[in-house]
Amino acid sequence: MAVASEMATPDEAKAMSQKAQAAVNEMGSETAFVAFAADDGGFKEKDLYVFCMDMDGVMLSHAMKPELVGKNLLDFNKYGDELFKEMIEVAKASSEGWVDYKWPYPGSDEIRDKTSYVMTNDEGSFCGVGAYK
Repeated sequence: MAVASEMATPDEAKAMSQKAQAAVNEMGSETAFVAFAADDGGFKEKDLYVFCMDMDGVMLSHAMKPELVGKNLLDFNKYGDELFKEMIEVAKASSEGWVDYKWPYPGSDEIRDKTSYVMTNDEGSFCGVGAYK
């Protein structure tokens, strides 16, 4: 069970999202996605990780759940939010921003409030990093 001190803040999530955007823009998505998934790639801190998606809702990269890659999650609504639809709307409307939703807390079945900071990149997709509120 994760303890509070091991949980990242929304500010830390936003900073990692900015770092992920820079990585995609500088290295290209293929190289960046490898770094996002690597334990020593600099993109896994506390409970933070990077996920990336295209504007159609297809998961391009997910550091914690690689089985989601290639799946269209546009209509995903397991916990009462259409979070990926909302992320795409934010990415299209303003290129970056916060999206609030409910998500299971690590190590439990408890559904908690979470927020992700999403940012578009030069390749036309977006990446996000989430933190519990």
